[in-house]
Amino acid sequence: MAEEPRSDDPYGGRRPTAHERAAGQAWDASYTQDAPPPWDIGRPQAAVVRLAEGGEVFSGRVLDAGCGTGCNALHLAGRGLTVTGFDVAAAAVETARARATERGLEATFLVADALRVDLPETYDSVLDCGLFHTFDDTERARYVGELAGVTRPGGRLALLCFSDAEPGDGGPRRITRQELADSFADGWRVVSIEPDLIETRVESGPARAWLARIEGR
Repeated sequence: MAEEPRSDDPYGGRRPTAHERAAGQAWDASYTQDAPPPWDIGRPQAAVVRLAEGGEVFSGRVLDAGCGTGCNALHLAGRGLTVTGFDVAAAAVETARARATERGLEATFLVADALRVDLPETYDSVLDCGLFHTFDDTERARYVGELAGVTRPGGRLALLCFSDAEPGDGGPRRITRQELADSFADGWRVVSIEPDLIETRVESGPARAWLARIEGR
């Protein structure tokens, strides 16, 4: 019989991710401090808003991987889409659920691990806004495989991540265009990878990013 996770284990029995090891704390701790984490801007990312308005990426059942406090997912739900968001941070999911109730929006928010996704259905569209760049090489390969398992054949993925064009070395790992393309070379079709921005709470302003549009095969 598997050993039950200790109640005082902030990682719930799973191995800490590269981000958590570097930060010295579980993802959940980022949402239980006095100030919001840098990536929690309190509104949907401009890139996500543009994609939603374009109407070419999000349709049918939409999955927001690493949804945080739900800003992007709720924006999509407000446009009439059927949205499920998941995050490993229970505190973030709790906030997302409260926001949905306050705004009178229908959206499902679940606590789940992106490296071990166990969801009851597959999705027509998937959003990754700021999750991919938190993983190391081994985690990244596993994550891409997990995404394939919850994305229907021909389904669309929109991915926004830190770019290697962002100066300095603070914050998340920088990703090259080639790394993105290579990560989705097997079982996916990369439609486009374009320069974009990720908005943050950092005073220096938005960070340079890649916005990738990818389709499942």
